[in-house]
Amino acid sequence: MTYSDIDKQKEAFIFELDNVIYPEKDYLFQVYYLFASAIEYTDLIDAKTTTETMVAAYLEGAKDVVFDRVKEQMGIQEKYRQNFEHLLLTAKLPLKLLVYKKILDVLQDIVVDRKKIFIVTDGDPQQQLNKIRQTEWNGLEPYLKCYFTQENKSKADAIALLMNDHNISRPDVIMIGANDADVLCAEALGIDYKEVNAFLGDN
Repeated sequence: MTYSDIDKQKEAFIFELDNVIYPEKDYLFQVYYLFASAIEYTDLIDAKTTTETMVAAYLEGAKDVVFDRVKEQMGIQEKYRQNFEHLLLTAKLPLKLLVYKKILDVLQDIVVDRKKIFIVTDGDPQQQLNKIRQTEWNGLEPYLKCYFTQENKSKADAIALLMNDHNISRPDVIMIGANDADVLCAEALGIDYKEVNAFLGDN
């Protein structure tokens, strides 16, 4: 699927951030590297092995217990948990986050067509904003409007708010997401939905 396949009536395009605009692992793996490097400096625990342990936990679907995994397997002290959690929110990344190429093409086509782009994202607003600020947008920054689910009762409420703020009606909206929760959100609001994989293909 490309931008040209989307109903021309659509005036507003709503995107999730993680795994829709960019791969979430690109942020987290850099945080793991930074944390492991700091631990190597303070406690002389091998950074390469620590990073590999954290990455393996993520790939196994244990993203929420990454610190517990390295604490258990690498002997990292509990006192560093707060450091890790702070780094997750505020890390200054070595490398910019890159938008999926096919999604970048869609975003650029939306701008050329003078339509609206919204990012409505779950997760901690501080962390999500940190990701957005460290993404290479290729000049798209002035055209992005961001809403954070946690600043509202739900993602559906955030989207209803943006539609009201910008005087947008349901038939004019399309949402692009990556999980069942996004599907249910779109259904609850009565707006069209597309799975990001329809655009990414073999990206």
